[in-house]
Amino acid sequence: MSLGVIDNAATTLVRAMAELVKKPSLMNKAQFEVRNCIGKKGKVTESDIEHLHFLKMIIKETFWLHPPAPLLLPRESISHFTVNGYEIYPKTLIQFMDSSICTKGQHFGLLPFGSGRRICPALYMGTTMVELGLANLLYCFDWELPSGMKEEDINLEESAASSLTSLKLVPKKHFSFHKTSAIVEIMNGRITNFAALCSMSCNKQVHQNIPTRSVSS
Repeated sequence: MSLGVIDNAATTLVRAMAELVKKPSLMNKAQFEVRNCIGKKGKVTESDIEHLHFLKMIIKETFWLHPPAPLLLPRESISHFTVNGYEIYPKTLIQFMDSSICTKGQHFGLLPFGSGRRICPALYMGTTMVELGLANLLYCFDWELPSGMKEEDINLEESAASSLTSLKLVPKKHFSFHKTSAIVEIMNGRITNFAALCSMSCNKQVHQNIPTRSVSS
């Protein structure tokens, strides 16, 4: 159960960060909410999450756009086409409407952890990991793309398993004027230099750059 939670939570965190980097105005709004709520406390704790309403909406939207385990046996488009004026891009997940396999029609219920007697027992653990992880990343750092990389270069290709490609971002510490020298790489739930990143976010006395390390994928 713990391994499943860690993998799915990390995948959701990667997707949320990728979407926010592609939409800087939303990232700024989320950072303002978190930093305004936490102040100079140093880190976001579990008791703070209930006050971060916009952050919770971002996570729910991420679950909707990028479900960790999409629809069990997903159906997806293989080419670009248009339906009734709507553009459908390759690898878009498809739900069939008005058929025997779709009983709810337009009333889509987001249940990423299931429901009823068979609801995922790690629901609280999984959501808390994503909320705390994303909140602390937004609270402690400003984020940039590596030099030469553009927003459209971020690959959000979906997979029924873990993330297929890594997400590379440059963190800039929010509480000092020092810019980090390393590129943080998130791939399949593993964050390069994460220990150094955490030490910078939780210890205000640390004012040194994150050491650069080579990453093998």
